[in-house]
Amino acid sequence: MKGYLVRWSMLGLLFSAAPAALAVKVGDPVPDLAVAGTGGSSVNLRNGDGWRVVFFYPKAFTPGCNAQACGMRDSFQAYLDRGVTVFGVSTDSLKTQQEFKEKHNLPYELLADADKELSRAFNVLMPLVGWPKRTTFIINPEGIVTDIIDAVNVGSHDADVLRLLDVRVGETDSGT
Repeated sequence: MKGYLVRWSMLGLLFSAAPAALAVKVGDPVPDLAVAGTGGSSVNLRNGDGWRVVFFYPKAFTPGCNAQACGMRDSFQAYLDRGVTVFGVSTDSLKTQQEFKEKHNLPYELLADADKELSRAFNVLMPLVGWPKRTTFIINPEGIVTDIIDAVNVGSHDADVLRLLDVRVGETDSGT
């Protein structure tokens, strides 16, 4: 029994985010960092005119990441209709991100955080494995984080994000 508990604890260390609270919290500005994007240039998430969704995923071409990325793809028109820019981020290389984007026909930009600087700034790296924990940040037009989803369900992720955006964008439209 004791060996089982030790193994279970080790799995928790491998696949959970760092024990500290997220470095970027609701109400905080987005970190001022540029990351290589599949669009051919660097992207600074602080720079943008509208709402942004930034979703971190552990590793391209894995089943959960495929499902999450393709769900966002399948709902992409709904994001466009709301004036929202979508970014997917992993610590994969730019080449891998480009291949992932092409294979799955992803219409949004993927960011290659190969040096893990952005993932560290958002504090989403899982200890030991060094991959980002599946976490989504919703950012308003002023570059402020309005929502964080840190318990992502890959099967409903796109719908969960759209529900939050409907509330947030509706608040902005109505002046509340």
